[in-house]
Amino acid sequence: MNIVVLGAGAIGSLFGALLSKKNNVILIGRTSHVNAINKNGLSIDGKTQLNVNVSAVDSVNSMPFSVDLLIVIVKSYDTKSAIDQAKQIIHDRTVVLSLQNGLDNIKAIEHVVERRQIIAGVTTHGAFFSKPGCIKHTGVGKTVLGELDGESSERIKNIGNIFNLAEIETVVSKNIIKEIWIKAVINSCINPLTAFFGCRNGHLLENPILEKIVENVCEESTSVANAYGIKLSYQDMVNKTKEVIRETSENYSSMLQSVRKGKKTEIDSINGALVNIGRTYSIDVPLNEILVPLVKTFSEQ
Repeated sequence: MNIVVLGAGAIGSLFGALLSKKNNVILIGRTSHVNAINKNGLSIDGKTQLNVNVSAVDSVNSMPFSVDLLIVIVKSYDTKSAIDQAKQIIHDRTVVLSLQNGLDNIKAIEHVVERRQIIAGVTTHGAFFSKPGCIKHTGVGKTVLGELDGESSERIKNIGNIFNLAEIETVVSKNIIKEIWIKAVINSCINPLTAFFGCRNGHLLENPILEKIVENVCEESTSVANAYGIKLSYQDMVNKTKEVIRETSENYSSMLQSVRKGKKTEIDSINGALVNIGRTYSIDVPLNEILVPLVKTFSEQ
């Protein structure tokens, strides 16, 4: 399959490297990262040990092949501009996969791409940049893909198989929108708290006060999901959130990594989106309302 990864950050580079073993893959990323990959290859260490020679570019220009799958994995606040730039390489048969954090990416992509061409996914893999050209794979997770309408189509099954053959453990969901909400609720608990307190994920359960805050944020975010029509159990979501924290206990969240680099975070697409939706449905969201400006004080917004 001809695959373009739009947003070769840590996870995008990890997936691109794995997929490149059996597919034609081009990574689109930052110039320093692209230059390092083109000079020395892409190196993955940690949970995955791999060095691959994969094509990498720093802009969307003419592609050497017709793009079958465009994996959009840029930060949520860059989705609209990135998909606008990529529209020149998207044709009628290109499938666009949003593999991102946040609740507003599909809507942004739909401004350029017909909904029938869009699929979505979530992943719990953890990774970060060691340096340009080098990625540290810190946590092996699972990936879930699905059609927006829940159909078990041949194309989603095929893409799932391609991911699994690349050793990216993947399942196909008949309700990917629910999966996106589940991840958003979990992220709403973990990301802003680790970003604000500057701690690894596991510390949230080692401190009883932070653990209680996690539970309270989870209850609030779950209430917003239920009001929106995504039926989630509060206790199930607390259990899932704590399970993710334990599985990624040594990881530093992507939001904390952004804060430490002085970069913009995805707070608006996670907690900020929950605040907006909560207000629409008259759900009180005081904790999410507090977390948004708190995180913004530590990052360039």
